[in-house]
Amino acid sequence: MKKSLLEYFQQQFSGIKFLILLLPLWGMGGYSQTLEQYLQIAAENNPKVKASYAQFEAAMQQAPQVASLPDPTLTMSAFGKMIETRVGAQEAKFSLMQMFPWFGTLDAKRDAANLMAEAKFQQYLDVRNQVFFEVKSVYAEIYAIQKTIQLKQENLEILDSYRELSLSRFKSGNAPMSNIVKVDIKREGAITEIELLQELIEPMQTKLNLLLSQYSETPVETEDTLRFEIPELLGVKEELFASNPMLVGLDKQEEAYKMQEVVAGKNALPMIGLGVDYSIISKRTDANPEMNGQDAIMPMLSISLPIFQKKYRAAKKEAALMSESVVHQKEAQKNELQTMYEMTLYEVKKAKKLISLYDRQLKSSDQANKLLISGFSNAITDFEEVLQMNQDILGLETQQVEALKDGFIASAKLDYLLANQSDVNISSTK
Repeated sequence: MKKSLLEYFQQQFSGIKFLILLLPLWGMGGYSQTLEQYLQIAAENNPKVKASYAQFEAAMQQAPQVASLPDPTLTMSAFGKMIETRVGAQEAKFSLMQMFPWFGTLDAKRDAANLMAEAKFQQYLDVRNQVFFEVKSVYAEIYAIQKTIQLKQENLEILDSYRELSLSRFKSGNAPMSNIVKVDIKREGAITEIELLQELIEPMQTKLNLLLSQYSETPVETEDTLRFEIPELLGVKEELFASNPMLVGLDKQEEAYKMQEVVAGKNALPMIGLGVDYSIISKRTDANPEMNGQDAIMPMLSISLPIFQKKYRAAKKEAALMSESVVHQKEAQKNELQTMYEMTLYEVKKAKKLISLYDRQLKSSDQANKLLISGFSNAITDFEEVLQMNQDILGLETQQVEALKDGFIASAKLDYLLANQSDVNISSTK
């Protein structure tokens, strides 16, 4: 590899804090400023994201371990009984030996470890993107609940006005008391529905706050509306997922296992050892030969004999099978992504069409509602029709909110599947 993995990721992360500051300006489609802040908090604080990043950092520590030489061996020997030599008695011996793996072995191990670390980094990106999708989904759910409460409260005001109108007509003898009772029944139902929705907000806010790893009772703010668009996707469908972290991570794993095959082959070759022996020699007193009492230094060369090749062949076969397994995993993952993409894109298009339909229906219903109210005021229209039309309008409005929520969530899922970089450029805050 031309540069170390550490240098690569240092370059990748050098501007991360700057990106964090720029995130609100990054251009995230229709997402609000508040949602952008929630995504930023999730990237910094979510425990799953932090755990995955820690795993990546741990994986980066593998390369220095596997790419290092084995520790040298120092042997010290002291002789209880002097070993006589021509130049004197040998009192002690020190041996130092350093083994060197076959040429290229350490580089191959480093490359394999770096590739595995890159795979871990892609896993981290996928976890982070999953959390982003969860945050957007819960945010959309809270928006829908709050918007539905608003619609039902507005409808409650309309029912109050209907009650006043019915009461006025009853007092004037132009309408029965049953109209007032009917309105009261609708009002009681509306009040209960509002109360239930207000109670539902609390667990949903807790869910979002836990994703952000912040105080569970922190209020959640949402924008006035949600916005999403049908993406304009160019190119071959199979290439849409080229940047998906799951597939990129599997690519890195495949490369790593292929490199492990190389490592297994290198391990089957001899290791070369270089060393030195140092012997302490005492002087002879009975004679004075040349080099009398001079300590002896002797260089050494050793070669390991990897004669038990079965384990190396097994290691090589294991790496090859793991590489083959990853190829099949990639194919299965692509198929799954393709299926999810097709269904999610349908959901986005469906939501767009339903929102447009509800817009048209609401315009027509508003016109019909005005005519019915006018007819009731003139004793032409039955009050039951007025109430029913009011409920129909409320139903269309709530269905439109649900369609907007579903479309927003589906659009967020497309962002996740396609690893849309327009709203997930926070890689880390480390």
